[in-house]
Amino acid sequence: MTAEEIIGHLPYDYPFLFVDVLNKVDGAGCEGQYTFRSDLPFYQGHFKTLPVTPGVILTECCAQIGLVCLGIHLMGKELDTSVQIALSSTQMDFLLPVFPDETVTVFSEKIYFRFHKLKCKVSMRNSAGKMVCRGVLSGMFKIKAT
Repeated sequence: MTAEEIIGHLPYDYPFLFVDVLNKVDGAGCEGQYTFRSDLPFYQGHFKTLPVTPGVILTECCAQIGLVCLGIHLMGKELDTSVQIALSSTQMDFLLPVFPDETVTVFSEKIYFRFHKLKCKVSMRNSAGKMVCRGVLSGMFKIKAT
């Protein structure tokens, strides 16, 4: 499955799609990028004088790139357009802020994938290569009966 096909299977759309490009995806992990455009609705009012990307949105970006895209790749032939995805656990450490119009790169490393449950180490770096956040995410993938 190509990177574009994986992104096409994501169950998200603007303004809640936080994947611009997948640079690498294989059985061990993935890498992708996203630019947090300044017109995203959550910036309005999230610190009036200095907008900052909320930590929950950084976690979501890590989950979409590092967990969901990898899970879609690992599901491979089992996957169809009726997949259900649920985040089951998160543990994240936040180290630096992400400001509007900043591009980040997310890296994930598979810890395990069994019984349609995926657990990954994830990290996010800014365009200067500095660590923004890191953690461990888990999620479940279920094929809906058609």
